[in-house]
Amino acid sequence: MAFTRFDRINEELKKALSEIIREMKDPRISPLTTVMRAEATNDLKQCKVLVSVYDKDDSARRETVAQLNRAEGFIAREIGRRVDLRHIPTFEFKLDDSIEYSVRISEILAKLGAERKESDTEKESDIEDV
Repeated sequence: MAFTRFDRINEELKKALSEIIREMKDPRISPLTTVMRAEATNDLKQCKVLVSVYDKDDSARRETVAQLNRAEGFIAREIGRRVDLRHIPTFEFKLDDSIEYSVRISEILAKLGAERKESDTEKESDIEDV
């Protein structure tokens, strides 16, 4: 029963954080920033937030996360206004690389599939030559 309550709290925090980040007007924060997951501790003192930033430049992605960590006080105040919680957690933003990882795996699999198809066509041409 307790897990459903914390799951609901985490989802509510995630939704509110997404709205707040989208509304922020800081040019150092990439407009293509997505909140992937919010994980609050059981006592709601801390919340780890995984964000994904769609940008080719790694330094721009890291700068976005650094700016979010610097704006933690503002974000916590906005969460306090939007989400009805007794205690507002402190937020720690971290970069989530899972999307990039899955894209890299897909590229590797596509490359292997192309090589396999190429080797199959070579085998077929060798059989036809005999």
